[in-house]
Amino acid sequence: MVQVLSGIAYDCDVLVVGGGIVGLSTAYAITRSAPGTRVVVLEKEAGPARHQTGRNSGVIHSGIYYRPGSLKARYAVRGAAEMVKFCAEYGIAHAVTGKLIVATERSELPRLHGLVQRGRENGIPVRELGAAQIAEYEPEVEGLAAIHVGTTGICDFVGVARQLAEASGAEIRYGAEVRRIDRRPERGVAVLTGTGDVVRARVLVNCAGLHCDEVARLTGDDPGMRIVPFRGEYYSLARPELVRGLVYPVPDPAFPFLGVHLTRGIDGGVHIGPNAVPALAREGYDWGTVRPRELGATLAWPGSWQIARRHWRYGTGELRRSVSRRAFTTAVRRLLPAVTPDDLVPAAAGVRAQAVLRDGTLVDDFLIREGARTVHVLNAPSPAATASLPIGREVARRALETLRSA
Repeated sequence: MVQVLSGIAYDCDVLVVGGGIVGLSTAYAITRSAPGTRVVVLEKEAGPARHQTGRNSGVIHSGIYYRPGSLKARYAVRGAAEMVKFCAEYGIAHAVTGKLIVATERSELPRLHGLVQRGRENGIPVRELGAAQIAEYEPEVEGLAAIHVGTTGICDFVGVARQLAEASGAEIRYGAEVRRIDRRPERGVAVLTGTGDVVRARVLVNCAGLHCDEVARLTGDDPGMRIVPFRGEYYSLARPELVRGLVYPVPDPAFPFLGVHLTRGIDGGVHIGPNAVPALAREGYDWGTVRPRELGATLAWPGSWQIARRHWRYGTGELRRSVSRRAFTTAVRRLLPAVTPDDLVPAAAGVRAQAVLRDGTLVDDFLIREGARTVHVLNAPSPAATASLPIGREVARRALETLRSA
């Protein structure tokens, strides 16, 4: 159905760019909050959730890591409970397993205690464990101390995305890559797709993940950041019986990455990873995928060089683990001494869409900005899948406000 207002034929009220879990959650929230609002979702792939949503470790995060009061903390805590409820309501595979965060060196003990305090501030129940108590949960894991976080779980996020798409009632157009955007504040937004179709909308919502900054610039808005892609490489554990549930190291607070961890998934297999190495393309899932234009844009961004200058030691270690299975095994053995290089079977990698400011600051919270007739989600890496339902409601609220004032 085409709506005609002021002589303009609109194909929809709200056009969402991106068919990952955040874009589909936004479409779902819009139609729930304002029934009758016509929503179209453009996704360049042949199906939903082909990138960050479908290539993560499947963990429903508790919210323990995130600064109290931040969007990540608020939305992850709320979103974890909502995600479990959503999965139960629609029969999507999930389990609330709990997880261990394990300190293996004395220098990590103050940070572990800091996580206990942060968890309590965020309203998350945490149990502190001594070295001997770790075996109650994970007999093969060794450490000096640990905490058990009972609200952590696992689920099928791709299944969640599919259900959101179906339940939203939105028109989902797959194979519809955005090529050009004509945004006119007094009239609306027209988007040309790779199929040659033009979609006209009153408001555009940018949930393009790895390409969100590019989409923002196509609208004429300056995002003030760039996506710098980091590949996370995973292995499967050939002896999954070594791990019962989820086991994490104590994270380095200087980085938004959680370190190499062990995750027993919904399918019963155990994933190990990810590391974090620069990707040579926005969808660079291996070293052989290089896109010169995208790589050139990353290298031209001043923030990329600032990251390299500040964190080269950390980066060198990640690169070593990328090219050497033995080095990767050494990192894993800090938590799981019984593992050997032969236990690690290469698995599919993911790419994290990390927003970086011009001065090299790694944006550490969800970032949502608005322009004329536009709402842009500019930083939504982990725990965005966990937090996708509350994120979707917030983006929907902003989109509907923009729609009412248009």
